[in-house]
Amino acid sequence: MNAPQKSIHYEQYEFQKWKSFDAETIVEMPVSLTVNGEVWISFMCTPVNLEALAVGFLFNEGIIQKMDEVEDVRVCEHGDNVDVWLNHAAEQPTSWRRTSGCTGGVTAVDLLAKPNVSLSGNRLKVKPDAIGQMVEMLFESQSLYRETGGVHTSALTDGEKILVSAEDIGRHNTLDKIAGLCLMNDIWPEIRILITTGRISSEMLQKAAQINAPILISRTSPSSLSIEMAERYGITLIGYARKHRFNVYSNGERVGL
Repeated sequence: MNAPQKSIHYEQYEFQKWKSFDAETIVEMPVSLTVNGEVWISFMCTPVNLEALAVGFLFNEGIIQKMDEVEDVRVCEHGDNVDVWLNHAAEQPTSWRRTSGCTGGVTAVDLLAKPNVSLSGNRLKVKPDAIGQMVEMLFESQSLYRETGGVHTSALTDGEKILVSAEDIGRHNTLDKIAGLCLMNDIWPEIRILITTGRISSEMLQKAAQINAPILISRTSPSSLSIEMAERYGITLIGYARKHRFNVYSNGERVGL
């Protein structure tokens, strides 16, 4: 099995002097997804929680709805392929759309179509101060980031504690891993709030909707399309979240706006 980090050596130039360092860096590698014996796509990802990545991707793409549909999921001996066997036939999408996800995400979901999920009726309320507290909890869950840097982290919280967290070089992969971990461990809390270090683009918003998270919080910015989609899905979209400040881009009534 491949490790998520790799030892490296580098030279640093600072104040007209050179220094040598040994450190750890995040691993990025291609991992193929095989469904019912047929190769579908290759992820560019960090090789940790690969079973969850595969299962969560199929869930977020609408191929499966529950773990009962998965007969088996396993990573091959060399760590570069995940085999998923379903108890029903699954037709590979005829075309994959390249997304803006870092390391090159793909989806077959029509992000401009009418959403099949609506969270407008969700009455969840959180206090503004709780946003900063959740961001702090996200930082505390970043074990791989503390070792290597250069990696995104996302977490699912019920507002009180982190329930599931995932790290990957691709921000979109972290939400697939969270969906997969929830399915594999039967973790579906009534209150679902997603926090991420990554920029909120359209595919991130779609994955949050599939997970049924009415609040999506990011350390950085949303895209114009993700804001439009958040309005359609009924998701409260929060960006540039820090300990004492944040921006609300849609459905601000959940945080008292």
